[in-house]
Amino acid sequence: MTVIKETFSEGSSLLHRTDPRLKLVSAFLLACVTAVLTTIPGALSSLIGALCLLFLSGLLLLQVLKRLLLVNAFIGMMWLFLPFTTPGNPLFSQFGLILTREGIELALLVTLKSNAILLFMITLISTTPTVTLGQALDALHVPEKLNFLLLISYRYLEVIFQEYNRLAIAARVRGFVPGTSPRTYRTYGYLLAMVLVNSFDRAQRVYQAMLLRGFQGRFYALHEFHISFTDWVIAVFMITLAILIFLADKLLPVFYTA
Repeated sequence: MTVIKETFSEGSSLLHRTDPRLKLVSAFLLACVTAVLTTIPGALSSLIGALCLLFLSGLLLLQVLKRLLLVNAFIGMMWLFLPFTTPGNPLFSQFGLILTREGIELALLVTLKSNAILLFMITLISTTPTVTLGQALDALHVPEKLNFLLLISYRYLEVIFQEYNRLAIAARVRGFVPGTSPRTYRTYGYLLAMVLVNSFDRAQRVYQAMLLRGFQGRFYALHEFHISFTDWVIAVFMITLAILIFLADKLLPVFYTA
């Protein structure tokens, strides 16, 4: 069983072929611009821009919707509180709860911005394999230790998960049946402790093996990135998109109220 499935990184669309460094910078730029938006028209324009990138990525809509549903499940909880706790013009009052227009607008703003940022991350970052992403981060001069942690964590999360499955199967073979009793909680505590201990021992062995093979604290890539003319065109498109989103946030509300 695979813990991390890089489903979105498999493809041959325009965004899949784009230079990973460009996609990283673009994702950071668009996410930052979206995060500082303060109006619903601006957030809606950001979501429309993210949908345009989704079209360019060629990703399956159903798979993307599954990811969005996971995030929106948490956002849905926010809709239970923000409309009733944000002060403003009351629209509805019952049992001491006051529904305000400002609360609904704030919840809608957060929803639009969250979905737009997530779509930017999916279309620009998830379309890049993790190993290639690490190489791109190194090319962008991200601190080597952070890049090293990313690549090692990606490589050994599945190993740790397999260790957990092995211990869980061993517990079931010995008659362990999960429940809500103190014995169950104690067993899971022992199981997690053994996973941590075994993971630490494995990490020590792997690190010593890497040192014996000449490891000096960083990974070296044989592949060199080259920015093509198409990449430059996409870079101009991303910058233009970020500017348009920012202008929409500042200008559209003015025209709307005028």
